[in-house]
Amino acid sequence: MRCGGSTSPRGDAGRWRGLIGLLALLAGLALTAVPSGAADRLAVVLRIDGAIGPASSDYLLRGLARAEERGAALVVLRMDTPGGLDTSMREMIRAIIASPVPVATYVSPSGARAASAGTYILYASHVAAMAPGTNLGAATPVSIGGLPSPGREPDPPERERERKTDDEKTGERPRAPPPKTTMEAKVVNDAVAYIRALADMRGRNADWAEEAVRDAASLGAADAQARGVVDIVAGSLEDLLAKAHGRSVMLGERKVMLDTRDLKPESIEPDWRNRLLAAISNPNIALILMMIGVYGLIFEFINPGALYPGTIGAISLLIGLYALAALPVNFAGVALMALGLVLMLAEAFTPSLGVLGIGGAIAFGLGATILIDTEAPGFEVSLPMVAGIAAASLAFSLTVLRLGLAARRRKVVSGREEMPGKSGVVQDWSGAAGHVLAHGERWRAVSDAPLSPGETVRVEAIDGLTLRVTADPGPNRH
Repeated sequence: MRCGGSTSPRGDAGRWRGLIGLLALLAGLALTAVPSGAADRLAVVLRIDGAIGPASSDYLLRGLARAEERGAALVVLRMDTPGGLDTSMREMIRAIIASPVPVATYVSPSGARAASAGTYILYASHVAAMAPGTNLGAATPVSIGGLPSPGREPDPPERERERKTDDEKTGERPRAPPPKTTMEAKVVNDAVAYIRALADMRGRNADWAEEAVRDAASLGAADAQARGVVDIVAGSLEDLLAKAHGRSVMLGERKVMLDTRDLKPESIEPDWRNRLLAAISNPNIALILMMIGVYGLIFEFINPGALYPGTIGAISLLIGLYALAALPVNFAGVALMALGLVLMLAEAFTPSLGVLGIGGAIAFGLGATILIDTEAPGFEVSLPMVAGIAAASLAFSLTVLRLGLAARRRKVVSGREEMPGKSGVVQDWSGAAGHVLAHGERWRAVSDAPLSPGETVRVEAIDGLTLRVTADPGPNRH
């Protein structure tokens, strides 16, 4: 008989299954309510502050790869640079063009600049932005690799005055003088073609870009926006993201509309590897490391088994060579430096009264002066530093010279040369020859005067293994 208020276990199980199903349905609805692009609501912020070089290129490439892994919607490259190396600039531009994540280059804060190589990077970016009070331009190449080929001579002063007068009549800004050599013309024309190609690809003012290369023209933020050089003038990162929203950019072959509303900025700082590369890619640091390496190896060779000089020297030399491999070096400078190092090393083992050491210091100093084949800001070799290294090398050579002269004047204390003047005792004697004990050794000896065993003698000369002796006039003579 069943009671009216009871429930069966089978009914309870059914209600539990229904409750679990309802919870699963609600969870599914909650998941589907999450926007599919929520993972893309991120703006990766990179910072380039200073001269563009191998460290800058490495930092940007790693930052773009990190942004792609994180699924970022935008990469903001905050930039303040006076320019830098052409090779590093082109690597960065290739990475920006190939990036699957849009790149907005933002010249900031107020007072910053995107000069020389920075102008090219700004033109290559999907979005070009500047903060008020910033400027860009002055993109004329300052480095001409290799030796200049013969070209025409500079214009005479009269032609220079005529050109300036023509510019004043037409109301145009003064034009820069034409290239003086064929090599300069080739470099300038190549730079013009490159920046015009970037301008055409991004739909920016190509004519002004050519002016920036040929005439080193510069523009402030407001003028740059008015002339179609940059897209946005923004006072802050949030302002930039707001103004970039809805803009259409080309990512490869496809057009993409930027959705930058409510993006969360995330800064990526340089890691230890990038900071190390930035430190050692300074030509002055590279030269100091090389000198530490060379002198460490010299001291290790002079004192075998010391270990510390050789270990530190080998590490420093390898790091210095790695740094130079990342920089645009002049091979004539490398050859002179190598010659100088060889001569200074030879001085340590073959004393030449300072000739090799002084010549090596001069060759090393000249090579270091012309080592870096560029005039890019931040990559010049410091002349005071070169003078200091040359002075240190010269001081080392003079020290070796002084020690050599002192050793030359010092009395010989070992070997055959020390035997003349030494005393000995006759062991046996017959006629004009016999044997004597001198310097703890038994020698065959000859003398013009007869001698007796036990008599003290003095060595006058040595001929092969035979001593020429005379009787010592001292008190031990028999």
